[in-house]
Amino acid sequence: MPSAHLDTFTSEHLPPPELWPEMIFEGPALQALAERQQLNCAAELLDAAVERGWGGRTCVVSDNTTWTYADLLAHSNRVAQVLVHDMGLVPGNRVLLRSPNTPMMAACWMGVVKAGGVAVPTMPLLRARELRVILDKAQISHALCDAALADELLAAASGSPLREVRWVGEPTNAIGGMGKSLESAMARHGDAFTAVATASTDTAFLAFTSGTTGVPKATMHFHRDVIAACLCWPRHTLRATADDVFIGSPPLAFTFGLGGLLLFPLHVGASTVLLPQASPPLLVEGIQRHGATVLFTSPTSYRAMAARGDELRSSRLRHCVSAGEALPAATRQLWHQATGLGMIDGIGSTELLHIFISATAEESVPGATGREVPGYRAQVVDEHGHPLPDGSVGSLAVRGPTGCRYLADERQRQYVQKGWNLTGDAYRRDAQGYYHYVSRTDDMIVSSGYNIGAPEVEDALMSHPAVAECAVIGVADEERGQIVKAYVVLRAGHEPGEATVKALQDHVKATIAPYKYPRAISFLQALPRTETGKLQRFKLRDAP
Repeated sequence: MPSAHLDTFTSEHLPPPELWPEMIFEGPALQALAERQQLNCAAELLDAAVERGWGGRTCVVSDNTTWTYADLLAHSNRVAQVLVHDMGLVPGNRVLLRSPNTPMMAACWMGVVKAGGVAVPTMPLLRARELRVILDKAQISHALCDAALADELLAAASGSPLREVRWVGEPTNAIGGMGKSLESAMARHGDAFTAVATASTDTAFLAFTSGTTGVPKATMHFHRDVIAACLCWPRHTLRATADDVFIGSPPLAFTFGLGGLLLFPLHVGASTVLLPQASPPLLVEGIQRHGATVLFTSPTSYRAMAARGDELRSSRLRHCVSAGEALPAATRQLWHQATGLGMIDGIGSTELLHIFISATAEESVPGATGREVPGYRAQVVDEHGHPLPDGSVGSLAVRGPTGCRYLADERQRQYVQKGWNLTGDAYRRDAQGYYHYVSRTDDMIVSSGYNIGAPEVEDALMSHPAVAECAVIGVADEERGQIVKAYVVLRAGHEPGEATVKALQDHVKATIAPYKYPRAISFLQALPRTETGKLQRFKLRDAP
C-alpha cells in the first residue's frame, strides 16, 4: 500500500535500504502483522478496543481524572479534529508533544497518530537549546504543549519551522501571541474521527535519543513497529491481563515509558495510572492509592522504594519491571527482601522501541538480564561482527521485528552492521542462554536510566566564563548506576572550591536538562592529551 503521508519528509529521510537491519517476523502473530499493508496503530489500540466492547473499562487514571476507553477515544478524536481542521495538519507533518505524564498527553499522542501525523514526544525537563535541535532536525510544524512548560518552547521557537501551537491547561504567565488553548478548541468539535488509513510502514512517531557526540538522534518507528512491540515482550514475559493496573516513573517521551505506561496496557484492555511527578515516595503513594499491580521504574527508584517495603507488602503489586539501566543483583535481592516481590529485568533501546532480552521473575538468574524475548534473536560478537563463544565478552547484536532507522543520520552505519543492531552494550552469554551485562561500549553515560552524552555536558560547562577546558565521563555509583563527573581546567582568576563547583553545577542545570548536570567535579591543571592534542579520556578514569 502506498504511503498516506502527503508530507513526505520522513520517508525522504529514512536511511538507505541497504543500511536497514534485517527484519524478522517469527510466529503466526508477527507474520500476520508483516503481511498487513494498511495499519494505523492508534486506531488498532484504541478504536479496536471500543469495538471489542471495552469502552466502559477504566483506561487512564490520574489523581484527579478517570477516563474509560471510550473517554480516551473521544478526547483523542477531538485532538485529531483540532489538528486537522484548526491547525491545518496534513498526514506526515511532525507534531511536538511537550507535557508530563497526564491523560491529556495520552490523548494527544493518540490524536496525532490517528490524524496521520508523526508524534514527537519530548521530556518536560528539556531546555530551549535542546528543543531547538529537535524542532530543526525533525522539521516540526505543529506542537501541543502543557502551558506550564511554555517558556522553553517559546524561547526555542523563534526562527524555527514551528508554525502552530496549542496549549494544554492554564498558563503560569503570559504566553504572548503564539498559539491558543487546545481544550477550548476541542470543545468546539465532535468526538468522532475516522483514523487516516496510514500504511503499516508509515512513520508513527520519532523518539529522540542522545548520542555519544552529544547531537541527538531521531529514531523512526513505523505503525507496524508499535504493534510488533506489543506482541513480543509484553505477551511472552510480562503476561499482563485486562485486570492489571499499570503505574511507573518513565516519561511517555521515553520508549520505556510509552510502551509500559500506554501502549502495553491498551493492548490488553488494562488501565494505566499517569503521574505527572513520580519520585519514589509519590510512586509508593500512587501504588497504594490506585491499587497498582504492574510497576515500571529504574533500579535507582527500586532501591529508594525498598525502604518502604512493609507498606508495599500489603499492596496489590505483582509485576515489577526494571529497565533503563543495568539491574545489580544486590538491588534485586534488596527489593525481594523488602517487599517479597520478584523483579522482571530487561534491556531494550530507543532504536528497537522496547525490551528484547528479559526473563520473568520466576526464571530470572541473579546478575543476568535474561534471555532473548520470543520474536528477537541476539548474539555476542567481536569487533568484526563474528559471533563469540559463550562466556566471551563482546558487543550485543540484536535483530527482530523492530530495528534502528535513524532520521538522516550517518550514525546509522555504526548502529546497524551486517543486518544486526549493535546496541552499544558489552555482554556475555552463558551456557544456559542468559545474557549478562558488562558495560557500555561507548562514551554514553547511563545515570538513573537517563542516557547522557558527555560532549553535551562539556559544551554546557564550556559556556561558563570560568571554564577553560573540561572533559566529562561516567563513573560508577551504587545508587544511580553511573553519575556524570566533570574534570575542569579553570581560567586565570578563578579558584577551585565548593562555591565554584556549585556555580558550575547551577549553570549546567540552567543550560540543559537538569538531570544531566555533573554530580562530581574535580579541578585539574591540564587535561591529558596526545601530542596531536586529542583528549585521552581513558586516563580520566584513573584520575581522582
